[in-house]
Amino acid sequence: MEIDLRKIALKYALANAVKYGGTARVDAVASKVFAEAPELRKQAREVVEVVREVVGEVNAMSREEQERLLSELWPDAFKVERKREEKAMPPLPGAEELGGAIVTRFAPNPDFVLHLGSARPAVLNYYYAKVRYRGKFILRFEDTDPKTKRPILEAYEAIREDLRWLGLSWDEEYIQSLRMEIYYQHARMLIERGGAYVCTHPREVISKLRSEGVPDPCRDLPVEEHLERWDRMVSGGYGEGEAVLRIKTDPAHPNPSVRDWIAMRVIDTDRYPHPLVGSKYAVWPTYNFACALDDHLMGVTHILRGEEHAVNTLKQEYVYKHLGWTPPISIHFGRLKLGGMILSKSVMRKGIERGLFEGWDDIRLGTLRALRRRGILPETIWELVMEVGLRPSSASISVEKLNAVNRKLLEPRADRYMFVPEPLLRVRLEGIQLPVAAEVMVHPSFPERGRRRIELKEPYVLVSDEVARLQEVRLMGLGNFRVSGDSLVYLNNDLTYAKERGLQIVQWAPAESALPGVLLKASGTSLERVRGFGEPAMSQLRVGDQVQLMRVGFAKVERVEERGIVLVFTHD
Repeated sequence: MEIDLRKIALKYALANAVKYGGTARVDAVASKVFAEAPELRKQAREVVEVVREVVGEVNAMSREEQERLLSELWPDAFKVERKREEKAMPPLPGAEELGGAIVTRFAPNPDFVLHLGSARPAVLNYYYAKVRYRGKFILRFEDTDPKTKRPILEAYEAIREDLRWLGLSWDEEYIQSLRMEIYYQHARMLIERGGAYVCTHPREVISKLRSEGVPDPCRDLPVEEHLERWDRMVSGGYGEGEAVLRIKTDPAHPNPSVRDWIAMRVIDTDRYPHPLVGSKYAVWPTYNFACALDDHLMGVTHILRGEEHAVNTLKQEYVYKHLGWTPPISIHFGRLKLGGMILSKSVMRKGIERGLFEGWDDIRLGTLRALRRRGILPETIWELVMEVGLRPSSASISVEKLNAVNRKLLEPRADRYMFVPEPLLRVRLEGIQLPVAAEVMVHPSFPERGRRRIELKEPYVLVSDEVARLQEVRLMGLGNFRVSGDSLVYLNNDLTYAKERGLQIVQWAPAESALPGVLLKASGTSLERVRGFGEPAMSQLRVGDQVQLMRVGFAKVERVEERGIVLVFTHD
């Protein structure tokens, strides 16, 4: 019976796309194709090319088309995915009244790259806008603080890359530092409507009035006076700290930070130039002012963000009230913590500046770039985020949980290879006729993937030093041996014998052709470089390949060179 490769690939590409927000991945789909039709492994290269082509076609489809085709080709899978989503993710309030015309946004500050905590609002906002309601998803860079949260020029594209890796695409993109005239226009409008005023008191006076719940004396000056002050601010008539634009709220509000909060301030951009607009502007909007305006002007209907923004929602409502706008619906969820991994941007930034970490992708960090470098799959991030969902309380995910989810997804994809880490022994084989070819299974869970031959012409192999403490061992694919000093004496190649005697199965590499290797391994805040030797076939691996080193753990290929291979340890 002839195999319809394109049909099989299309089925799994559609299922993968529907599950992960509309974007299928070639490696995941190819793994499923080979599992269903193992005989296709003989034509692996051709199969992967067909899968790549099909995945490209699927990813170019609309979500509606993907779901329609999946329901026709594989109705059971379609129903399972729908039920899983509905169980995990509640509907958004007000979505029905809007007829499903949902608009969400993800608004990172490009002062650093994204980390695991950032992935939660990104995935949730994307899921609800594009997957659940077929609405609009906006990417907005909030970069209006060139002094204390100075944007990094390279971070803009790095964030885009992080989002693409997660499988997210956006309908519109905005950069706030390129929208300054819009903020100026609305600041003047608020002053004219009596919703904002320019205060020229020193910061310490403003803090004192706030803490005491006393109205600012500038508040009641004529609108004309504030417009003159505003024009002077914009034209450079005030220095840094000499004038601020404040939004009128309740001077006695229970939360002092809400009391007439600051919307615009002067920043010395000659001293702190912005990476995109330099020193063109001296007056900059605060987070809450730019955010409130943009959410309305961009038509955002729902804001999904962390609980730490609850007070910001209160502040922003005053802007909407003064301008006569209806605020979007805000939903706050708890923090996402990852035990045993660094997620604090300030800690990571300082560590990089001091040379404690190599960069954004240092495998000891919790950035998405570091997780990707380690071999964590984007599907793993999706699964964890969707499992936690919109839970209002803080959620803590252990590294063990992260690894367990990733292991489940990675295990069927990663072929097995032998790698002997140091300390190791160079031992002589006795009693075995050379040359000999050992056969090792490519993947024990998928015997249909076949076996790999390892040629051994010389009687020397590299093994772990633990062999010296054993009496008998089984060299994987080669046979059973008795340990005799620096030698291994061949007994037989009887698997039943090895099982009955409980022999330890040992990975090995031919001394004559072993491939030198380094395994980079994160251990808390320390970085370990484990040296060793791999079987010759590892020289054929490509950068980005993910494998399982037998009795060592999963790893991702970082470099393959003539003098050896460099891998990054993923997890056991």
